[in-house]
Amino acid sequence: MKEIFDQLSAECSKITTKRYSTSFSLGIYFLGKKLRNPIYAIYGFVRLADEIADSFHDFDKPFLLAKFRQDCYEAVEHKISLNPILNSFQRVVNEYAIDRELIELFLKSMAMDLDGNKYTPDQYDDYILGSAEVVGLMCLHVFTEGNKTQYEMLRDPAMKLGSAFQKVNFLRDVNADYYNLGRTYFPNVDLSVFSNHEKKLIEKEIEEEFKLALIGIKQLPASSRSGVYLAYIYYKELFNKIKGATAEKVMSERIRISNSHKFGLMCDSIIRYKMNAI
Repeated sequence: MKEIFDQLSAECSKITTKRYSTSFSLGIYFLGKKLRNPIYAIYGFVRLADEIADSFHDFDKPFLLAKFRQDCYEAVEHKISLNPILNSFQRVVNEYAIDRELIELFLKSMAMDLDGNKYTPDQYDDYILGSAEVVGLMCLHVFTEGNKTQYEMLRDPAMKLGSAFQKVNFLRDVNADYYNLGRTYFPNVDLSVFSNHEKKLIEKEIEEEFKLALIGIKQLPASSRSGVYLAYIYYKELFNKIKGATAEKVMSERIRISNSHKFGLMCDSIIRYKMNAI
């Protein structure tokens, strides 16, 4: 009868994704049906850990994250958790043979958010690896469905896509991260005097990662290509909007893509995908 609980767990991960991210929800909808619940499960896991670091300010965050880490590994080992999000995640980890090192690197980055507010270049690279690149690799395990040759071929593009998404998030949220959480992710950048020159250097780095990621997206299996491409199109559009704003503007407000615009991008990406224009 665990099947009922597993179905409930999958629904909890799906609801979590939809509540927190319209863009990723749209992208997941355009994945092959078999892939949707596993990606919802990965997003739900990542979101819970991120919420501990970013939102639960009135609680003991180190304790919560340590407990979450312990519960996660116990769920993976025993193939069950009474936490529905962790129960759906452990299913994906076990079914798709997701490397435990990817989980550990992710949780290490979440712990970095608790300990540090400014990052050296090495720390920045470590944080991007754990918070974004390994999440791309978790998803790639699902997309390639056990095909190790395909996984290794697409490994670097998947990491670049995760990195590009995360750095766009950093620019989008730079105001809240700096003023509300006291965080400065970009190394050697003084956000109190953030300049257009510094912003352009960051954007150049992101632009190159997007180019490399697109090469990999084109080689994904058909079951995942359109969904990932839709997420790519959304983030590229958000990135272009940020590029069109001044450093002063991104430090004063959160750059957004409206929901109506997101649906327009969805229609455009579907047409381009159908026409093999990607």
